[in-house]
Amino acid sequence: MTLCTTENTGPMPSRSDEKYMRRCLELAGKGAGRVSPNPMVGSVIVHGDEVIGEGYHACYGEAHAEVHAINAVSRPELLASSTLYVNLEPCAHFGKTPPCSDLIISKQIPRVVVGCRDPYPEVAGRGIGKLTDAGVSVTVGVLEEESLRLNEAFIKSQLSGYPFVALKIAQTLDGRIATSLGASKWITGEVSRTEVHRLRSRYDAVLAGASTVRADNAELTVRHCDGRQPLRVLLDRQLSLPVDARIFSSGARTLVFTSENLAESPMRDRLVKRGVDVVPVREESGGLDLGQVLRELHGRRVLSVMVEGGSRLSSAFVRQGLVDKLHIFIAPKLFGGDGLGSFAPLDVTFPEQAVNLRFTGLASFGDDLMIEAYFQ
Repeated sequence: MTLCTTENTGPMPSRSDEKYMRRCLELAGKGAGRVSPNPMVGSVIVHGDEVIGEGYHACYGEAHAEVHAINAVSRPELLASSTLYVNLEPCAHFGKTPPCSDLIISKQIPRVVVGCRDPYPEVAGRGIGKLTDAGVSVTVGVLEEESLRLNEAFIKSQLSGYPFVALKIAQTLDGRIATSLGASKWITGEVSRTEVHRLRSRYDAVLAGASTVRADNAELTVRHCDGRQPLRVLLDRQLSLPVDARIFSSGARTLVFTSENLAESPMRDRLVKRGVDVVPVREESGGLDLGQVLRELHGRRVLSVMVEGGSRLSSAFVRQGLVDKLHIFIAPKLFGGDGLGSFAPLDVTFPEQAVNLRFTGLASFGDDLMIEAYFQ
């Protein structure tokens, strides 16, 4: 995937450009879980071989990375002979803050290096165009793949109208998420569970089905680390969970999707009185229409969703091609053939029917392994 269709007006990228862009990405990552629905952006200003200013977008609605970097420069007169690095194209429109491209021009910064273009329609090349029209030398596409990956949720949402969807699975080494009796607590260790809470804090929403939530009376909040509380999304076609379930607690906002046949029901009224938002959607193949669920979430400015469902829900998302990424935690345990398989409902008959993924990361958390992969 590439968004860099604008020709560069500046010099070809150098190793030092990559070095400073990598620092931009490090800074941008500090905004994870805090800036959505805005993208994560970091900026570095370099004079000669010296970094004279750094900044990043720290919180939604606050100043952008370029503003923080420029304000951090103790000798503003150096800006007129410096290079500004930023991992995403500077904005060109008035939103909650003024256009960063106008600020760069006003400070007479002669060169800007950009990681990737911004697909947001109000920007989408306009920021780069405004800079080049003002005589600024612009180099685009430095560490482009890394820049796109960092803001994969923002970019997918802008290009497709759907949130970025990840699956989180906790399983044994032989691919089981529960024993033959349905017991699943706890497969992985405490360190892995802390990492799951950190992941939750980075996604806009955490989604699960009623059966999964009922099994453990799950709360789906961030508790074992610092971070924001994601929106809790429950798929409950029959509104079967009791109103005193922990997922309806005041620890975070909760949104319930149910069948359009239950748009008006006493249970819906009880949930609404408790502060829970209930949204009816179509039924499809014995479950809720997952595509409609994701479109509804996107319309509520939910850019990323982590699905923490059972094998049936996870397989439904995969079967319909709605998943982008997989976080799979593997415990050094065996449950045997009668245990519940992670993706058993996929029911692949021939190897050529297999769902293909691309491994991109491997990490250890205590005794467990976590594999990160993208769906092809």
